[in-house]
Amino acid sequence: MIRVLVVDDEDLIRKGFQHILDAAQDIEVAAAVPGSQALQATRELCPDVVLLDIRMPDVDGLTVLAGLRRLPHPPVVAMLTTLDMDEYVATALRSGAAGFLLKDTDPEQLPFLVRTLAGGGTVLSSKVTRTVVDVHLKAGPQGPAARSLARLTDRERDVLVLIAEGLSNTDIATRMHLSTTTVTDHVSAILTELEVDGRVQAALLAERACLLKPPRDEEGG
Repeated sequence: MIRVLVVDDEDLIRKGFQHILDAAQDIEVAAAVPGSQALQATRELCPDVVLLDIRMPDVDGLTVLAGLRRLPHPPVVAMLTTLDMDEYVATALRSGAAGFLLKDTDPEQLPFLVRTLAGGGTVLSSKVTRTVVDVHLKAGPQGPAARSLARLTDRERDVLVLIAEGLSNTDIATRMHLSTTTVTDHVSAILTELEVDGRVQAALLAERACLLKPPRDEEGG
């Protein structure tokens, strides 16, 4: 059972996410709380995944994220955001968030995204990605990130694409018929070569470099 904590300043958002996730047989919403209660609830309930509003009136979501990351056993944290929060999203990624998703995410996709996070994968909303990458990750066609991508081996590029698709190391190992240890080594080499802080930033660079297939929500118009 995947235990989830939903943190948002709006009661309607909290109840909506809780209703959707509780309907999944393998997911349990341990609590749905405002930002001021996030750290205490995490300490007491030990959720696997925290869905955290990036900007709240009672406490800043980035401050909560920093506090969660300092815990002895920090949960996986994904930021809930809207399209006009690109600067906050970029800061959250640098601070260790495992991904971000829009508050109006398709309800049918939400349980899948939570499972991806719990399994060690990344969750990236393509709509937000476009507003973040160019400005904050400096991945222009002639930029240093693009040159770093060019230095990756073919195998590392294949691994990077699967990272960007949200797969965990275990899933990548299965897909590529490799050992988990080998995949872990490849991921470490990729992060070092790209000079990024984590999988999410690597995934953003992969998307900016057009290494991924068009996302489903954009295919067909």
